[in-house]
Amino acid sequence: MSKTKLQNSIPRTRVWQIAFIVSGLILNLPFANAQKFKVLHTFTNGADGAYPYAGLVIDAKGNLYGTANQGGKSGSCFPAYSGCGTVFELSPSKSGWAFHTLYTFQGGADGQGPYGEVMFGPDGSLYGTTIDGGNSACPSGCGSVFNLKRPKHTWTETVLYDFQGNNDGFYPTGNLAIDASGNLYGTTTQGGANGPGTVYELKHSAGKWVENILWNFNGQEDGANPYAGVTLGSKDILYATTSVGGTSGLGTLDELTKSDNTWKEKTLYQFENSDAVGIYPFAGLLLEKSGVLLGATEVGGAHQGGAVFSLTPSDGGWKMAPLYSFTSEYCCNGPAANLIMDAAGNLYGTTQGAKGVEGTVFKLAPKGDDWVRTVLHRFTGGSDGDNPLGALVFDSAGNLYGTTELGGSATNGGYGVVFEIMNP
Repeated sequence: MSKTKLQNSIPRTRVWQIAFIVSGLILNLPFANAQKFKVLHTFTNGADGAYPYAGLVIDAKGNLYGTANQGGKSGSCFPAYSGCGTVFELSPSKSGWAFHTLYTFQGGADGQGPYGEVMFGPDGSLYGTTIDGGNSACPSGCGSVFNLKRPKHTWTETVLYDFQGNNDGFYPTGNLAIDASGNLYGTTTQGGANGPGTVYELKHSAGKWVENILWNFNGQEDGANPYAGVTLGSKDILYATTSVGGTSGLGTLDELTKSDNTWKEKTLYQFENSDAVGIYPFAGLLLEKSGVLLGATEVGGAHQGGAVFSLTPSDGGWKMAPLYSFTSEYCCNGPAANLIMDAAGNLYGTTQGAKGVEGTVFKLAPKGDDWVRTVLHRFTGGSDGDNPLGALVFDSAGNLYGTTELGGSATNGGYGVVFEIMNP
């Protein structure tokens, strides 16, 4: 696929789904105890929803919150003509986990197809985005930013902003970020003044939310089509990845800095075909306390299966280094979602599924100058799920939780699951 077509296509089909298939050897990696894995919920494409692309968030009581891209008890949304998606909660109890549908999207002005994670605001309410719905200037709607509050016993949705399908951007796929003042930040994969996406801010002013475009990607050195959201740095600094673009069309890492009320962009790194760190960074960035940025690529690297990398401040610039390269079990199996880190400095993430290997949950532990990978679970595509696309989350006991886009049932490949891996 050409660079131009990637930069101007609707982000329905991911790079790994349309790229060539690379065959390769599956290494005998260490595995965690399989009994530690447990499915908490299997989606039915009913009132609970279907296809949970995004990961989960967790509150202080251990309740899990997430989104399903389709399904729900009402609505029929183009292009799938299925339900318009849901926001859900899983609550732990002595008898197991209880599933609750918090909100069912209706399509149209209400929004449809949540693709990214929800997040908590300072008041305990949930914020998120839908990739579709809202303004009808786009074929299935241009997307929206929403808020869910529970004043009493039910959750109420408010649409904070509808993207208009032009210079304000459209199709937000990534997660939101929120600063200490309650301002929201995110990305759109398309639109803006130049076409291939934006970084935006939403501020609450005079009773409404007002969008401010912080950066319009041009598809050249700065990159194109940011798939993930932004990472908040120190005050007035944002970090972002673009899935394609740059001088080679293979993605970039970008820094946005505010000075005198103007945002300026600096490209920290442009990915190249020869890179040991891989290409196509769909995942966002993890910022360590030391200022090191950690991320991942879906494709390429030393073993052609994507890679995990670090970007370290060095002598006024940045030093890129590969930490771990995935084998080419199939094309583009590298992480598509942000990594997470525990207190000991171990990294955790998911790899995708295709061609007989249905994805993994992994741990990377530092050992001297190297990183050692342990597979915590390898998905079979059956009742345990198939193709984990979202990020993981820890609870206070160190247990991991996540979702798979597919699997859980033999019917139509299944509609996805929510899973737990006990403290690895």
